[in-house]
Amino acid sequence: MIRALALFVAIFVTALTTATLPVLAQDNKELVTSFTLDNGMQVIVVEDHRAPVLQHMIWYRTGSADEPRGVSGVAHFLEHLLFKATDTMEAGELSATVAANGGRDNAFTSYDYTAYFQRVAADRLELMMRMESDRMVNIRLTQDNIKTERDVILEERNTRTENSPRALFNEQMNAIQYFNHRYGVPVIGWKHEMVTLDLEDALSFYRTYYAPNNAVLVVSGDVDPKEVHALAQTYYGVIPANPDLPERARSQEPPQTAARRMTYRDARVAQPYVSRSYLAPERNSGEQEKAAALFLLAEILGGGTTSFLTEKMQFETQIAVYTGVFYSGQSLDQTTFDMIVVPAEGVTLQEAEDAMDAALVAFVQGGVDPDQLDRIKMQLRASQIYARDNVDGIANRYGRALTTGLTIADVQAWPDVLQAVTGDDIIAAARDVLRPETSVTGWLMRDEGENQ
Repeated sequence: MIRALALFVAIFVTALTTATLPVLAQDNKELVTSFTLDNGMQVIVVEDHRAPVLQHMIWYRTGSADEPRGVSGVAHFLEHLLFKATDTMEAGELSATVAANGGRDNAFTSYDYTAYFQRVAADRLELMMRMESDRMVNIRLTQDNIKTERDVILEERNTRTENSPRALFNEQMNAIQYFNHRYGVPVIGWKHEMVTLDLEDALSFYRTYYAPNNAVLVVSGDVDPKEVHALAQTYYGVIPANPDLPERARSQEPPQTAARRMTYRDARVAQPYVSRSYLAPERNSGEQEKAAALFLLAEILGGGTTSFLTEKMQFETQIAVYTGVFYSGQSLDQTTFDMIVVPAEGVTLQEAEDAMDAALVAFVQGGVDPDQLDRIKMQLRASQIYARDNVDGIANRYGRALTTGLTIADVQAWPDVLQAVTGDDIIAAARDVLRPETSVTGWLMRDEGENQ
């Protein structure tokens, strides 16, 4: 069964030439074509002709972790500003045009990338490229734009962060985990720095990072690679590269040699809980095995109702009403391995934390259940196949990888790397990462006066 399923997840990548196009292999539903324009812009085309729709995405290899110190939030601020006027479009015209053509568009900013996308009918590709390439180079900002959108992002922070004890707690956890790296600064920015963002801050970031040689175009869906190549040359290929694009160098974390703790109290907390994060390696190009072991470790420990912590803490001892473990690994620099335990009624946070630690020790000593590992691998294989029915997800998968230091070959290899992980690999990864000296433990509590 696994061998049969593997036929569906094989991916073929080839460079586009004017004479030869890639040939779709039998039983394969996904074909990837890659080429680079003369100005350094990378273009990825993922064909899926089952429905006449496409996803057009521009990914910039820059995010909040690339911001200069003192102007936190400028990457996200600029994302908002790119929906303003350009040389040829009025403010809001791009989104209005997408909607008028029956599509949808949006954008998002992370630590390592900023992405803009439109999902439209397949025959609207040229229109999308014309508009998106225009705002890559021709944005026109005013002081009124700055004031209006600065108020918008401040209100966004008020709504999503200031009004959420959990968000404030997580923000402090990250700041304590990362002493030196910009991952310790929230993507949306620190409020006291957001209020000072100005026109020059936005334009400086735009002129530095919004260039074709710092961008990846991903087009997925009912598209012809030759057509994408021709249109990309026409609209993006004429934009000059930035010869002064800075190297993507970031300050790194010093070795963490002592466990860190914090307590966050807020009268609005409805459900106290324990959170734990460990510094952990990210997925690295050509060396994804450790990340794969950590990914499976997270699934085994806290990936659902049959996970190890759920069985131990929710069903056997009834210490907790919820347990969760999370690891992505999709980041340019060192990431975290995270877990949450929400104690049952009458259980203190200390009792919940002690039970979590005891369960982790028991897991490492007992090893991985082979049947559980096989079951999880089969579920992952199935989910990877189903995910290929979604042009949004396909474009996201490639764009996120290519802006965090991975390659198309790494994306191709990931399903098989996961399948090759053994129980011993997972235990070795657990011993290496789940060490107290690299951890931050946080308690989210109700305000003073509550009995914890």
